[in-house]
Amino acid sequence: MNATATLVAQTPDFEAIKTKQNAAWSSGDYAIVGTTLQIVGEQLAEALDVRSGQTVLDVAAGNGNFTLAAARRWAEVTSTDYVPALLERGAERARGERLTASFHFADAEDLPFTDGNFDVVASTYGVMFTPNQEQAAAEMLRVCRPGGRIGLANWTPESFVGAIFKVIGRYLPPPQGVKSPALWGTRQHLDTLFGAGAREIRVTEKDFVFRYRSPEHFMEIFRAYYGPIHKAFAALDAERQASLHEDLMGLIDQHNVATDGTMVAPSAYLEVVVERR
Repeated sequence: MNATATLVAQTPDFEAIKTKQNAAWSSGDYAIVGTTLQIVGEQLAEALDVRSGQTVLDVAAGNGNFTLAAARRWAEVTSTDYVPALLERGAERARGERLTASFHFADAEDLPFTDGNFDVVASTYGVMFTPNQEQAAAEMLRVCRPGGRIGLANWTPESFVGAIFKVIGRYLPPPQGVKSPALWGTRQHLDTLFGAGAREIRVTEKDFVFRYRSPEHFMEIFRAYYGPIHKAFAALDAERQASLHEDLMGLIDQHNVATDGTMVAPSAYLEVVVERR
């Protein structure tokens, strides 16, 4: 095989992968899970020192946790995602809280905005799932003005959520050539993605704590509403579904610190602030 053929064979079909990812995130109803993560958006807005009148872009916004946090601080917020149903959930929340934000369909790897258009560009547990990670990071840098800030919340590889994706990967291996989303939760990879365009990268490890009525309740919610888990179960036969369920319940047991029958499971993530060069 010549070098050109080898390169073609090793280059993932990012468009096909995004189509499958879109179907996964469109399944279930991620907003049911997403609203429980609101505190992460609030904390990231504080870390970024979001202020009144700043232009703010939420990339891969899901149902708008960071969008709403920035809008509460009177910023001029644009919320983007490539799943229309999630954008509508974010818009519903904004209307319900009488907050002002604009909502636009957009691919995180091809943002429809001019260079340097935003003071702040952020993503909470969103952009880390893009298949072409370098392109997504380059787009965030491109649309952030020089001297502006990029904010991220990314699950770490060793976290509870990172472990969930490792378990799912044993049943449904990721597409060949696609890097793990959990790499965004490592300082080394962040330096690779953003270092050339950054004046400074500040990283703080934090925990988000999953709190549910019980481990069974967590599994019920995530199996029904969290796209990647929902689609994983749908792709397996009954025997392997039972095995996946058992493995995930075992994982919950390892991370659950509650002793009263409820579920209290911390999951580590990196809160990242990039000062744009």
